Amino acid sequence: MLYVRLKFQSEDKIMNTNYSLYLVFLALILVSGCQSLVEDPKGSLTPGTYFKTQSDLDASVSAIYIQFARDGAWGFTNRSTSYFGSDDFTTDPGLNKEDFRLFDRLSGGSGNLSLVAQWQGPWQGIYQANNVIANYTKVNSTDVQKNQAAGQAYFLRALGYYYLVRTFGPVPIILTQIDVNDRPPRDPVDKVYAAIISDLQKAKELLPISFPNQPGRANQMAARSLLADVYLTMTGWPLKQESNYKLAADEANSVIQAAVYNLNTPYASVFTTNNTTESIFGLQYNVSGGLPLRSSGSSSVPLDEVATNGSSGWDDYYPEINFYKNAPKCPRTDATFYTTIKLRQPDGKTFKLVPWDSPETHAGHPYYKKFRAGLNGDGVSETETTIESINPSTNKVYDIIRYPQVLLIYAEASAMAAGGPTAASYSAINQVRKRAGLPDLTPGLSATAFRDAVVYERAYEFAGEFGVRWFDIVRLQLLPQIVAARSSAENPIPANTNFAQKYLAPIPVNEMARNPTWAQNDGY
Repeated sequence: MLYVRLKFQSEDKIMNTNYSLYLVFLALILVSGCQSLVEDPKGSLTPGTYFKTQSDLDASVSAIYIQFARDGAWGFTNRSTSYFGSDDFTTDPGLNKEDFRLFDRLSGGSGNLSLVAQWQGPWQGIYQANNVIANYTKVNSTDVQKNQAAGQAYFLRALGYYYLVRTFGPVPIILTQIDVNDRPPRDPVDKVYAAIISDLQKAKELLPISFPNQPGRANQMAARSLLADVYLTMTGWPLKQESNYKLAADEANSVIQAAVYNLNTPYASVFTTNNTTESIFGLQYNVSGGLPLRSSGSSSVPLDEVATNGSSGWDDYYPEINFYKNAPKCPRTDATFYTTIKLRQPDGKTFKLVPWDSPETHAGHPYYKKFRAGLNGDGVSETETTIESINPSTNKVYDIIRYPQVLLIYAEASAMAAGGPTAASYSAINQVRKRAGLPDLTPGLSATAFRDAVVYERAYEFAGEFGVRWFDIVRLQLLPQIVAARSSAENPIPANTNFAQKYLAPIPVNEMARNPTWAQNDGY
């Protein structure tokens, strides 16, 4: 919450809680395979004395990652609460899914408790990034090492603001420490984007192309990829700055030309292994270190499914029926969706296999196959006909930026910038389609038709992945079309819903109370 972040700043406190967890996470991102560390006594030090060595600085950078990755931020499905308005997300019509269900019905409000993770996680990461940026020059280390630490902080601060501005619209731009009693105003969206771009440009300058054998660290390619996405988003609602198409294409092309990433990993394997050849930036998780990813495994498993050990699915999220039905027929679709439900029989050992739309199922929906297994089966451990265990906590990396996203950004942006797709535009999307098992896209499309084809491709390449589909819906204002295509079997959307007011989430009610001069977003 903004209040907590400001309070910590005024007291000049840092790292005084959960420091052992911070160190565990530092081990995860800097030392592959290391899972146990002893608590460091520097956990009680303040910024004035803390930043002395490079290891101090690295630990503080790791604290930024932990703020984003923890369960109360992006470690669980609630990070996507307001994105349930998308067609690649729906949830149970009953059970304890009310927070998700309200936004699925385009009826969510500022008192929604799950919404807090979408606000609080980025803000706490931004606060910690501000602390690193303000103090990194004090460290007794080489300029290269200090700059690499600062570059990560700039990237992560930009990442936090990017999710905040797309989710909530105007937010205060706070890039330095401020007093607990300060109540900064919400800054206009264009100024927030300017701050994001500035941070990413700085990150590009400070970061290396890669950190060999150090998965989890944001590098220059991550900064360029995120900047390409930022520029593309700015071409749509609410800014509609179409001149940014070329900037998006140029940044995406710089990543493509670097030839650091590829699509050689089979699609299904991307979601069962960590740090593949297409992972540009991902949050690292470790169950034994106290940092589990809980949006794989149980969260994406039907309530109907019970393993032989008695564990069962949580039924949190799955795709809408027509989103599944409109998917292209290809191996990627087969790897994405789970369509045969395993019902444990009274003997507790055998299973009856039924289709997703069988009246014997609870929800009558397909599910996501790609989020079931976790890391090599540490989520759902199963065979084609049995389920041995269903676990809610996994070690799976959560990829925020994958290489196919860069290819599709380039495809769309280059086509729109040039007034029509070029050969390079087609090449970019066709690389994604080839890995999916699809033929090349029809040649000779207009700029708009090609853009729509890219948006469709992105919907299924990134189905169910952290807001990717929702943010396309927002920037292109697609809610009327999405709702019109919605099956009557979905959670009902109230009549006369004003779609134009649903592209932004409401500011959480507690934050509005602490900032009485703020005006709530329209419609809330």
